[in-house]
Amino acid sequence: MYVNAVEQSFGSDIDYAMLIKIYGADVPTGEARSSPAEVISCRAVDISGKPDPKHVSTSYVERQNLTMRMHMRRFTRLTNAFSKKLEHHIAAISLHFMYYNFVRIHQTLRVTPAMAAGVSDRMWDIADIVGLLEQRHDEKAEHGKEQKIWKLSAKGPALGF
Repeated sequence: MYVNAVEQSFGSDIDYAMLIKIYGADVPTGEARSSPAEVISCRAVDISGKPDPKHVSTSYVERQNLTMRMHMRRFTRLTNAFSKKLEHHIAAISLHFMYYNFVRIHQTLRVTPAMAAGVSDRMWDIADIVGLLEQRHDEKAEHGKEQKIWKLSAKGPALGF
């Protein structure tokens, strides 16, 4: 599943490897299991390009998954916070990543990830994100297209109709 997703998202001109973990025996029956079986070995398989072996790790995606679960309740296990519509879910994820990459200063980087990557030369704030949404709305309205608009409520951002 990942091989097709990576190529569709980034094209074939990237360095990409997959880490395959080999797990030991399962927990004996009758015992409670709250974690996966023990990893007994790993092997990296080059999928595309020439990936650097020291950067082939599941740690990056696991860190990203944890960050998403901590910042967005809809990804927390055993919660009642969820999106009723796919478009609301997509909007919430988009806002999270915009904030995470352009507004929030990261402890290890000491700047935003967008600044560290050279995508932005300044730290953004929430007003900048709202400004982008308003600009997009105005552009769509000028072209006479029906547009879904963002509303900011006391509960936070939500798609309005």
